[in-house]
Amino acid sequence: MKEISRWKNFGGDLVVFEHDAKTTQSVMTFAVFIPPQAKEKPVPVLWYLSGLTCTWANVMEKSGIQAYAAKHGVIVVAPDTSPRGENIPDNEQYDLGQGAGFYLSATEQPWAEHYQMDTYITGELQQLIINNFPVDDEKQGVLGHSMGGHGAITLFLKHAKLYKSCSAFSPILSPSDVPWGQKAFQAYLGSNKDTWQAYDATQLVKSHQSEQEILIDQGSEDQFLSTQLPKEDFLAAANEHDQAVMYRLQAGYDHSYYFVASFMEEHIAWHVRQLKES
Repeated sequence: MKEISRWKNFGGDLVVFEHDAKTTQSVMTFAVFIPPQAKEKPVPVLWYLSGLTCTWANVMEKSGIQAYAAKHGVIVVAPDTSPRGENIPDNEQYDLGQGAGFYLSATEQPWAEHYQMDTYITGELQQLIINNFPVDDEKQGVLGHSMGGHGAITLFLKHAKLYKSCSAFSPILSPSDVPWGQKAFQAYLGSNKDTWQAYDATQLVKSHQSEQEILIDQGSEDQFLSTQLPKEDFLAAANEHDQAVMYRLQAGYDHSYYFVASFMEEHIAWHVRQLKES
């Protein structure tokens, strides 16, 4: 693990690292915000998963998350959204390849060798964080935006022992049924749609539930709302299978980080309450 950048921030430290990741067979970059409280004792950790085209920088530069993490005394980990590099498969379109890992483990070529993002985040990077930072690994939450909201909810449902809280901004809730998800799943997982269900929140919630409520914020003026981010099937499945969800449609907001920043403080406070109760 090599430190490549560090900034003093809200009394804590924002640090960017890179490391040779066995899971993705590539050099991976991630950021960690360490609040001042972590100097005294282990603190809870929140994993933030970003959306299409993003890196660790989007949330740290645009959302204000460090201020709220410092206030509540939580570490924030922001992984990259995919493997990257000259020898890593890519696509010229923004919604496939580098920057668009979809938080899954690819089985199809040329992606399978490197695009193992869910295993990387819940396994290799998880251990790296536990071994090197003052985290209370019994109090972990996950949140994300758009593609990262999809990742947050699916990882939360599949890893209930690991993550004790979950929230999402503008998540892709039914990726098997919308263009973003269909394109990625076809490329990474192949044409057998049965294999897609392991990465589809609407399908997962039918068999994997958590005792903790999930918070979802969506902007009413999101330009992707009707085409990429329909909510109805997920909310119906969650209700039918007793998964509590607080869904809030925020009037006038779009898909941007202006929206994310507007409600980030509430999301961090939500996680802190959930983690205290867990």
